[in-house]
Amino acid sequence: MAGKIKAVFFDLDDTLYDTSVQVRSARENAVKAMVSAGLDATVEDALENLRGIVNKYGSNYSHHFDELLKKYCVKDPKIIAAGIVSYHDTKTAYLVPYADSIPTLLWLRDKGCKLGVITDGIPVKQWEKLIRLGLKDMFHTVVIAEKPEHQKPSKTPFKKAAQTLNLETSQCMMVGNRLDKDIEGAKKAGMTTALLVKEGHEIQKPKNKAQEPEYILEDLKSLKSVL
Repeated sequence: MAGKIKAVFFDLDDTLYDTSVQVRSARENAVKAMVSAGLDATVEDALENLRGIVNKYGSNYSHHFDELLKKYCVKDPKIIAAGIVSYHDTKTAYLVPYADSIPTLLWLRDKGCKLGVITDGIPVKQWEKLIRLGLKDMFHTVVIAEKPEHQKPSKTPFKKAAQTLNLETSQCMMVGNRLDKDIEGAKKAGMTTALLVKEGHEIQKPKNKAQEPEYILEDLKSLKSVL
């Protein structure tokens, strides 16, 4: 393994798989299914209302579709069920790793590098993603920050991840897609950082020195030239 890096940690969403496309497609298909099931609204209008509801209640709220029907003064479990089924069917269909995720992880392991995931969210949901992605056995450690005060950019999950592998944070690299969470948190913890900027995704600008990554990657396989 070249240099001082002995472990590489990865964010999960929009780093190991395309979460943005998955969620956008799932919401669109759910709304289309609800309209087909009898919701008296255009798909565009219902989607706009759904986005507002998600922004208000957060992505982990369990009753987005119930709130959507309230907007139209409707109470029909058939319409909600249609949305739920289409949403989850689409999420499952799009829950696949980026084409270079598994080959890159295997290459890093073959080079003797320890691997880990550092992600925020509800542990059961994040583990479900890893299992469905076929990645659950690829990593030496998985750190999921559930409490808001411990979530990125807090240094806590980054330091915990390094500690679980008996390494100093200076021996570790963090790869993620968010400057304000993955890069800032990892740099504050003392890690080397790499920002993943996939084609079609938003290009961010650093707001402070802590958000300036050492490396910018167009894809995960670019790690081979970095390490």
